Amino acid sequence: MNYPSESILLTDLYMLTMLEGFYKQGMNGVASYEFFVRHLPPNRGFLVAAGLEQVLLYLESARFHEDELDWLRRCGRFSGEFVDHLAHWRFAGDVDAMPEGTVFFSDEPILRVTAPISQAQFVESRLINILHLQTMLASKAMRCTLVANGKLLVDFGLRRAHGAEAGLMAARASYLAGFDGTATVLAGMLFDIPIYGTMAHAYVQAHDTEAAAFESFARSQPGNVVLLIDTYDTEQGARTVVEIAPRLRDIGIAIKGVRIDSGDLRAHAVKVRKILDDGGLQKTGIFCSGNLDEYRLRDLVQAGAPIDAFGVGTRLDTSEDAPNLECAYKLVEYEGHPRRKRSEGKVSWPGRKQVFRRYGDSRRMESDVLTIEGDTQAGEPLIQPVMRAGRRLLTAEPLVRLRERCALERTRLPEHLSLLETQPHYVVDRAKALLDLAQ
Repeated sequence: MNYPSESILLTDLYMLTMLEGFYKQGMNGVASYEFFVRHLPPNRGFLVAAGLEQVLLYLESARFHEDELDWLRRCGRFSGEFVDHLAHWRFAGDVDAMPEGTVFFSDEPILRVTAPISQAQFVESRLINILHLQTMLASKAMRCTLVANGKLLVDFGLRRAHGAEAGLMAARASYLAGFDGTATVLAGMLFDIPIYGTMAHAYVQAHDTEAAAFESFARSQPGNVVLLIDTYDTEQGARTVVEIAPRLRDIGIAIKGVRIDSGDLRAHAVKVRKILDDGGLQKTGIFCSGNLDEYRLRDLVQAGAPIDAFGVGTRLDTSEDAPNLECAYKLVEYEGHPRRKRSEGKVSWPGRKQVFRRYGDSRRMESDVLTIEGDTQAGEPLIQPVMRAGRRLLTAEPLVRLRERCALERTRLPEHLSLLETQPHYVVDRAKALLDLAQ
């Protein structure tokens, strides 16, 4: 059996029921679907596109394996003829998308799939699943980078992420958005993300004294000595670090940093900094963690807390203040004819679309125009071809390059979007061609 996240049956039942309906009607014209976010969360001024690479990997490899086909035959919901037909299902369509790391806004499609409707419709659930998670987390992570003032940021959230894949993709999305690394080891292997880590309180507790724990750890990890000092008493822990430092120095081991994971981080950091400095450890940094998010980061940085690096965990990997996006993947064209959903509160824009971005004299983003494909507008078109007939047009971009693109996007944000509370909203105009088509 395939790993659950790799199985094509990781989908909603109605994808298969619709697929059988299309099959029995002989209905398989070319359709276009677009993924977009209807409304930004109240506390988000922008979002960051992420997850395209995993979408392309999924589309390249998606197929029904024999064990999955056997189960579909046994479950009794589908005809044997239809299940046999699924053995030949492959994605052979086109994908156009905004590059990962691109800032975007409500109603702007970040991905379009054009393919026979049996292919374009069936992939909906998994595509939303992939794009929603990484976009949500990359957007949260960029907010952290905006207020961190250049301090080192590390993703610490695997253990409280909503499942293994979520934790892994949080490491990827946060690094793309500007974090410096992650504590998730597998992310280091798969994505070449720098990995960071120290010790747990249990390591200290397992030794008879705090000093013994610190010395033991330093000898076992001489090139990465960052000591957790708040197991018992934070300031006393810092004094213990000063006490053992000369013994470690004599054998060529330098104490790189100390970590504080509880209490009033600013107050502790101030006291610990003084203890370290007075003890001759001016180059020993202070790393803080513990229920951090962009709001606490902002407050600590603005208060001048002498903290050199932050580990951001639960509130990042669950996007605590905005744990979901109102995203959708909707049919916009079928057999060359535009389609439009008109459900109350969920009206969609018809036709295949393009987004043009306008920049001011300072190269900061000024406004966007949402229009139909083929309508030329002033500005830079954001949606680009990435797959044709089921094959990528370019090789996968290294994650570090996506990270560089996202960093450039960060410098181009208007000043008001760089604040955590955004007013006014960014302007996204609807072109006359799109308005006319909607009418």
